[in-house]
Amino acid sequence: MLDSAKEHSVAFLVVGDPFGATTHTDLQIRAHQKGIKVEVIHNASILNAVGACGLQLYRYGEAVSIVFFTETWQPDSFYDRILSNRKQGLHTLCLLDIKVKEPSLESLARGKKVYEPARFMTVNTAIEQLLQVEASRNLGAFGKDSLAIGVARIGSPSQQIVAGTMQELLDVDFGEPLHSLILAGDMHVIETEFLEQFTVKRSS
Repeated sequence: MLDSAKEHSVAFLVVGDPFGATTHTDLQIRAHQKGIKVEVIHNASILNAVGACGLQLYRYGEAVSIVFFTETWQPDSFYDRILSNRKQGLHTLCLLDIKVKEPSLESLARGKKVYEPARFMTVNTAIEQLLQVEASRNLGAFGKDSLAIGVARIGSPSQQIVAGTMQELLDVDFGEPLHSLILAGDMHVIETEFLEQFTVKRSS
């Protein structure tokens, strides 16, 4: 792509804001090193669109990514960041795993790529995994009675926002992807009032 951009106009379209991923930052650095002019057109991102749930953006701490667990791989490095946010009273935005055009491990072992069907983590799966990690770490970052907000398809006509305890959200059908999860920190009175319209009872 960079080689083509030396002589032609090249467009690179991404989901979300271009600088929401370090890959795109690296791409601009390499373009600059090659003397290629870059023009960035910013886009909506879950990092700011999540404000639709009513929690104030400046009251969020570090965002975390939750990946699909397997039988042999269950990373929990996100837990310490959630715990840190919680100790500071800050909300945590959890970005949920997306697997698109992922080769299966079996096909890689055979030396021939066979891609698995696309998978998008749901709010429900994320909560199940988070509670599993809390049961193991047991440091009180969150629990089944913690306030959380599940969001789906934010910015679309069918967007869905539901607030409740983590236990309550386990039983909510959030429908089609993409999903994200917010773990609430200390709540301001305005946030609480705004969130009332999205509680499980009102959404059911």
